[in-house]
Amino acid sequence: MGRVRSAPEAPRAARRPVPRSHHGDEVEDAYEWLRAKDDAGVRSHLEAENAFTEARTAHLAPLREQIFEEIRSRTLETDMSVPVRRGQWWYYTRSVEGQQYGIHCRAPLGSPDDWDPPALSPGSEVPGEQVLLDANREAEGHEFFALGSFEVSTDTTRLLYAVDTVGDERYTIRVRDLESGELLPDEIPDTFAGATFSPDGRHIVYTTVDEAWRPDTVWLHEVGTAASADRTLFHEPDDRYWVGAGFTRSDRYLVIELGSSITSEEWLVDADDLSGQPRVVWPRQEGVEYSSSHAVVDGEDVLYIVHNDRALDFELVRVRAADPQGPREVVLAHEPGQRLLGISTFRDWAVLAYRRDGLSRLATFDYATGSPTEIAFDEELYDVGTAGNPEWAPPMIRVAFGSFVTPSTVVDLVVATDERRIRKQQPVLGGYDPAAYGQRRVWALAEDGTRIPVSLVWRRSFGEPGEKPRPLHLYGYGSYEHSIDPAFSIARLSELDRGVVFAVAHVRGGGEMGRSWYEDGKLLSKRNTFTDFVAVARHLVHNGYTDAEHLVAEGGSAGGLLMGAVANIAPELFAGILAVVPFVDALTTILDPSLPLTVIEWDEWGNPLEDPDVYAYMKAYTPYENVREGVTYPRILAVTSLNDTRVMYVEPAKWVARLREVGADALLKCEMSAGHGGVSGRYNSWRERAYELAWIFDVLGVADA
Repeated sequence: MGRVRSAPEAPRAARRPVPRSHHGDEVEDAYEWLRAKDDAGVRSHLEAENAFTEARTAHLAPLREQIFEEIRSRTLETDMSVPVRRGQWWYYTRSVEGQQYGIHCRAPLGSPDDWDPPALSPGSEVPGEQVLLDANREAEGHEFFALGSFEVSTDTTRLLYAVDTVGDERYTIRVRDLESGELLPDEIPDTFAGATFSPDGRHIVYTTVDEAWRPDTVWLHEVGTAASADRTLFHEPDDRYWVGAGFTRSDRYLVIELGSSITSEEWLVDADDLSGQPRVVWPRQEGVEYSSSHAVVDGEDVLYIVHNDRALDFELVRVRAADPQGPREVVLAHEPGQRLLGISTFRDWAVLAYRRDGLSRLATFDYATGSPTEIAFDEELYDVGTAGNPEWAPPMIRVAFGSFVTPSTVVDLVVATDERRIRKQQPVLGGYDPAAYGQRRVWALAEDGTRIPVSLVWRRSFGEPGEKPRPLHLYGYGSYEHSIDPAFSIARLSELDRGVVFAVAHVRGGGEMGRSWYEDGKLLSKRNTFTDFVAVARHLVHNGYTDAEHLVAEGGSAGGLLMGAVANIAPELFAGILAVVPFVDALTTILDPSLPLTVIEWDEWGNPLEDPDVYAYMKAYTPYENVREGVTYPRILAVTSLNDTRVMYVEPAKWVARLREVGADALLKCEMSAGHGGVSGRYNSWRERAYELAWIFDVLGVADA
């Protein structure tokens, strides 16, 4: 374990108790005053925390620089994405050495029958290339820059893009004439991500958020007119539902999607008459989720709908688009343990996405026979999904495949012949050899006897995991049915090459093992997420993979809640805990419906405002509420962002202040110009990850390896 260096005295936040009273429980929150983001005292405290953290970690500066250079040296900095065909153009993105952001480009097709993307060489000229948007120029003068929307009109003459230069995920839409290169007067501020052109290019469909940062309204903007004249297409007053909108791949319909954590609803508008009244696909029914995809079968418009109405792991049905609430034809019946995720429809066939045995899967689907054909891969662990398939009638589908040891690989699958054409594999410079690394799945037993999958990756030259205790980095999330799949990471090589084993605990609350896996880790079963992670850590220690002096845990956002919870439950198991934008003051947040996302979150966590049982249950696990006296906590680093709208900076700030009260070695690093995803720009992101890894290495005792 790395030794703790001496440092200036840690900042001590003043105790200014704010009373809270619910269900007869009287609480005085000493640090709630830190929520006043614009207060000079709060800013001063955050700056003091940053200065203290910098002083405490100053000795790691050379290591941070070394890790950054390792990431950089393994990355092909001047590179190009695989071109994607849309209409008569190939679209792709360039990255250039020394530049933070991508350059979005296009080049004309050689012929209408050209489906094989050109083999582009980084740094070389492309015949007919047009630069659509150089994000580096757009980002000039801004500490933060992110694109929230980017689309070219079907007639290829206009570009819409939306930018956020603060980090609060509120974007300004702009429109550029691609023939003249000039910006049009259209400018729409304070929009949500995902704006899109109508198929005829005359309109832009976009969404805006309410005061609680909930996307609640869909708007129709006519290009060339003032934003003040925009028309409301749809408004959802229920605070539990998010709203989004997009056109079907066929360009036949605009689909307006509404969703809470447990219920969804869709509305259709004919794309050739956006002034028409939206019509509901299936009226919302509490606890029923569904998504539809348009296809034309035997000359008739149909909708393929994936739903969970009396089908826990979802089933696939087909209905007439003209009468979606009419008879349902079951196409793929519910199969327990095989979680059907969705269907992507094309003119001649479709692609199914699903999960089985803890792994993502894809299958092609024939409309005529109704039978899927799985796209098989021969690795024990992997991640797969569709990528870059905007065309309605392609002869092939594009798939992205990778694993812990196999860099991300773009493959075009010719559906008629099952031929696979590898278009590109993520380059890894410096002589990377996938055979030098191993990956494996093991299983740990939870408190209730449930088997918890654990994915491992390591460098073989240090020996097989379990032969002797090794430094181990354990990652977890476990919420919202989100699955942590085994994907490749260049940055991770820096720890594997130092002898660190990287592991993922696929705890309940995630979606790795089907819908029941999620249901067993939410609401009044949320504690399973935390005890599963502890059970995995104990399994790894007891079976000789690592020991408590060489085990660091990491999680972000809701995974940060997991980190705070396990720090309270089993602090003796961990040498260090890295909590990134951590949701550690969950009860305070969920009690306040005026805060961003709170009402939407009630379906995930419960409503402690109305239900005393939920209140008591959450209070018993929320990390901030349960910091304990007389406990030796592991070293803790909490990383947050001032402008985060999802998990506000105040949560880790309060948590660290409370941890300091009980003598914990806790550090807070607050980015003053970033959002939930951290800093923007690839070099900044590499430096941020190098910072985190250097701290992990210091805790694990491999900083000098």
